[in-house]
Amino acid sequence: MSQRVLTSLIVLSAVLASVLLVTLPVIGQSPATKSKKSTYTPPKLPWGDPDLQGLWPGTDLIEVPLQRDAKAGERTEVTQEEFAQRQAKAERTAENDKVAYVAKDSKVGINPPGYWLEHGKPQKITSLVVDPPNGRIPELTQQAKQKAAQAKQAKQGHGPNETWEDQSLYDRCISRGVMGSILPVIYNNGTQIVQGPGYVAIRYEMIHETKIIPLDGRPHPGSNIKSYMGDSRGHWEGNTMVIETTNFLGDKNGIGLNGGGTPHSADMVLTEKWTRTAPDMMEYTATINDPKTWVRPWTIRMPLRLNPEFPLYEYACHEGNYAMFNMLKGARAEEKAAEEAAKTGKK
Repeated sequence: MSQRVLTSLIVLSAVLASVLLVTLPVIGQSPATKSKKSTYTPPKLPWGDPDLQGLWPGTDLIEVPLQRDAKAGERTEVTQEEFAQRQAKAERTAENDKVAYVAKDSKVGINPPGYWLEHGKPQKITSLVVDPPNGRIPELTQQAKQKAAQAKQAKQGHGPNETWEDQSLYDRCISRGVMGSILPVIYNNGTQIVQGPGYVAIRYEMIHETKIIPLDGRPHPGSNIKSYMGDSRGHWEGNTMVIETTNFLGDKNGIGLNGGGTPHSADMVLTEKWTRTAPDMMEYTATINDPKTWVRPWTIRMPLRLNPEFPLYEYACHEGNYAMFNMLKGARAEEKAAEEAAKTGKK
């Protein structure tokens, strides 16, 4: 074990242990208690920092699209009719899941039964992207377009399973990146904040990623040190925790569901803001600034609801994932069969 990994584990242990010494005043308060963002003041921890601790899952936002339907223009909320449709869909899903669970009617397929998946309360917002005002992801730069075209061209002439590198980081269970770990999907939507003096830890249920963020103003490491999740530094602006993340591995993860979408460059700067707006509500925003990939910065906003009872399950991907082995094995078998057929003149 490297000294860097050992140090990280020690720091995480200290931060996680500190929560045991801190009273969580929000637990037990009524979720119906609401306050305006401009007037709410979160409770303070013993060392004076605003208390952001707790489990903040994104399940309520699963049905909200990342970018807005172009027909909605700059409208940030759905119409009453559209919201009624979302509510009706949620009710149908809940009823179907209940029936399937009672009957244990899970047909064989590549997807799990619906009652295994996570669902939340329907929301009125039209998209997670809030800037640009039209709620659309900005256009790619010419450089990014050329890179995408080159990547597509490079795959011409060989199959999708020539090597393991033909598969995404998602399929290989390596990383979703920062945004892919928090954007709402069908499962593993838990996000937990744990605070200690001078540090904050953000734990993602997806792939067990954990960011340990110092708040003491130290600089980022040299640009030669990079990782899938980048390097994060935090500070307080009033009651808002601001986190700047740099030092990413480029051309690996995208800013999309499960880390999909156009991969960002190594030069991306991600600025996240966490603001507690009520005893049970958090406003989370993330601004993506990557001039090599998008023509302008863009911002995602997610209102998150506190759920102290939300379970964080084990993410058992590589432990029981035979897909990569089987895909490559199947591709080699197809190649061998094709060779044999060519020798015998059969098609």
